[in-house]
Amino acid sequence: MSEPLADRVRALAKERGALILAHNYQLGEVQDVADFVGDSLELARKAAQAKAKLILFCGVHFMAETAKILNPDAMVLMPDPNAGCPMANMLNARQLRRLKSEHPGAIVVTYVNSSAEVKAESDVCCTSGNAVKVVASIPETKEVIFVPDKSLGMYVESTLGRRMILYEGYCPTHHRITAEFVMRARKEHPNAKVVVHPECTPDVQALADEVASTAGILRYAAETPYTEYIVGTENGLLHRLRKLHPQKRFYFVTHFADCPNMKLNTMEKMLWSLEDMQYEVTVPEDIAGRARKALDRMLAVA
Repeated sequence: MSEPLADRVRALAKERGALILAHNYQLGEVQDVADFVGDSLELARKAAQAKAKLILFCGVHFMAETAKILNPDAMVLMPDPNAGCPMANMLNARQLRRLKSEHPGAIVVTYVNSSAEVKAESDVCCTSGNAVKVVASIPETKEVIFVPDKSLGMYVESTLGRRMILYEGYCPTHHRITAEFVMRARKEHPNAKVVVHPECTPDVQALADEVASTAGILRYAAETPYTEYIVGTENGLLHRLRKLHPQKRFYFVTHFADCPNMKLNTMEKMLWSLEDMQYEVTVPEDIAGRARKALDRMLAVA
């Protein structure tokens, strides 16, 4: 009988000198075989600091691009090149340049869920975990353009009491988490605390006990004494929560909060990618250089 697939992936990664990075929304089996699992900010930091010359990035395309931009000397591979991000596809560089021309002098804050070309047109990037801190670092006298996620932008606005120019982008997965689903989950689990991601719509955020990024949700579960939680984000995070806190209970708001792009990466594809050294992610130098400045500013604020 052949050795387990996970062992084959780990062995080949070791042979290749590869670092396996995986996002919190990946399949449980992918998370379990990774060297490091985290949110966008944590993965960006890890990629920037990585000594490995090969990174196998298990996430979606903009994340692998970010890893390449922050660590240009490393080869970055994706298990499945079709793992894209619908939100990132809602805004291109031409559209952002037009928006900038309508608001000359405005500071462009771009959520990392965006293409390298869009990052290159930006002043500073942010993640859901540090968006409030990034915007707070900008002088009140400056107009702020926030792209592409309107729900996250509205969360930042309400937190800081500061108006921004918002783009009409959104995460389809988080928008499938509706207020009705949250209220139904509360009825089914009356003792549970509700924690949701700021990519959810404002009415869903208003029903929650806590609004937090994936890293924030993990901290909330670790630092609070509650034993039951209703989790309003992409369902892949529940694998990690249950693994870290087997004594607690975590419930989906809805099984519809499942990102098909995040789930394209599998252990079989990880193995094939490492075997054939295929699906390399590259970013043109001129774009990478400008995008790097926006990402570096984000990391400096964080």
